[in-house]
Amino acid sequence: MTPERGTEVSLTPDGTAFAVAGGGEPLVLVHGVGMQHGVWAPQIAALARKHQVVVYDMLGHGASRLPPPGATLADYAAQLEALLDHLGIAAANVAGHSMGALVVLEFALRHPARALRVAALNAVFRRTPEQRTAVQDRAAMLQHTGVQATLGSTMARWFGDPVPAALQAMAHEVGSYLQNVQPAGYAHTYGLFASSDEAHAGRLQHLSMPTLFLTGEHDANSTPEMSLAMGGEAPCSTVEVIAGARHMMNVTTPDAVNQSFARWLARPRIG
Repeated sequence: MTPERGTEVSLTPDGTAFAVAGGGEPLVLVHGVGMQHGVWAPQIAALARKHQVVVYDMLGHGASRLPPPGATLADYAAQLEALLDHLGIAAANVAGHSMGALVVLEFALRHPARALRVAALNAVFRRTPEQRTAVQDRAAMLQHTGVQATLGSTMARWFGDPVPAALQAMAHEVGSYLQNVQPAGYAHTYGLFASSDEAHAGRLQHLSMPTLFLTGEHDANSTPEMSLAMGGEAPCSTVEVIAGARHMMNVTTPDAVNQSFARWLARPRIG
C-alpha cells in the first residue's frame, strides 16, 4: 500500500510529511494511530481522478515530527490546519480513520469555514466501561512494553483470527507500519486516542457541513452503534455501515469505502 506512482512525499517547514495527488476540489485523508499516509493508497487511486487528494503522516508517525509534550487533540487538528496553510488551501473536504476521525472532527469543530465536508471512518464515541478499560490497558502496555506486545491482538481485532488468506498480504503491510512506527509518538497518540472518546460529546450538533459516519459491521471497538449515536447528534449527517467489515475497512473493502466517499463528496455543500 504505497501512494500512487509519481506521488512524491514532501516535508513542511514545521515537520509534516505529506503527498498530493490529482486535481480538483481538495480532499485530505488522515490515517489512524500506528499507520502512515500510504495506508490510503486504495482511496488515492480512486479519488484523485476528481479531487486533489492530500495525505500526510500524523504527529509521531511516519516521517513527521513527534507531538509536543502533553499534546492534545487540538495539537493534532492544528497540524492539519498548518498543512492546509502550507499548501494554500482555504477549505477542504476532510476524512479520517479511527484516531484520524477524531482529528478531522476536532478540526471541523474548531475551523468550520475550512471544512467543506467531514467523514469519520471507524470513529470511537462514548465507549462502554468495558471498552474503555480494555483500550486504556492497551495504552498502558504500549507505554511499558512497546508495540510488539500488542501486535498480535491488534491484527486479530483488525483482520480476524486467523487472518483470512485473501487479506494476509494487506495484514502484513499494515503490520509493518506498526512495527516501524515511532515508539514515543505511537505511545502518546494511542494514549490520547484511548482517552478521547468523549471529546466530541455534546459538540457534534455544531457540525454545519455534510458529515459521513462510516464504520464496519464487525468493528468491535468503533461500533455501528457509535456511528449511529454520532449521526444522531450531527444535523447534516449520514450513517453507513459496511457489511462484514472490520476496523481496517479502507484496505480490506476499498471499493465499498470508495463508493461511500463518492456519495458523500457528491452531497451539495452548505453555505
